[in-house]
Amino acid sequence: MKKTIDIYTDIVCPYCLLAEHAIRDLIDEEDVSIRWHPFELRPDPVPTLRVEDPYLPDIWDRSVYPTAKRLGVPITLPTISPQPRTDKAFQIFAMAEEQGKGHEFNIAAMKAFFQQNQNIGDNDVLADVAESIGLDRDEVLAALEDGVYRATHEAAQRHAVEEAQIRSVPTIIVGNHKFTGVPRPEEFKQALRQL
Repeated sequence: MKKTIDIYTDIVCPYCLLAEHAIRDLIDEEDVSIRWHPFELRPDPVPTLRVEDPYLPDIWDRSVYPTAKRLGVPITLPTISPQPRTDKAFQIFAMAEEQGKGHEFNIAAMKAFFQQNQNIGDNDVLADVAESIGLDRDEVLAALEDGVYRATHEAAQRHAVEEAQIRSVPTIIVGNHKFTGVPRPEEFKQALRQL
């Protein structure tokens, strides 16, 4: 029987990309599917972070870069400032989910931001990312223009905040276990075995 884990994520959170790499290595031998859930850390009108402020360079130097090095993940603090909002990216995630490509889109969007320094708040960038995983570029642009998936994303955000009571990302749910951040391998494997 296939096991399912749930990951609440924001595309502008570097730990979400790092956690996905760590988890992928841990579930490599298991029949596990990942179900992604959006969680905007800074929904409008909350200001997004600026790379010029001391917080981002400091946390990257102290924590993100060492964790990335340990996991062997190439990652760089993006220069886009202020950081983009992720509501539009999550609208396209909803579209990708309908086509069975939600996981692929999430990873491609995080890589675009953290490995290619692309502004994932820009419609054309999102269309390029979506096209790279097989979605129709024109349909993506039309969906963004018309707000086709806006209500879907808003419902997913409400679920994360009100029902799942998510406060930080990544939050990974494995059965009755809730992990925040990049999980410790042994604890994660043990939770997976109990599924």
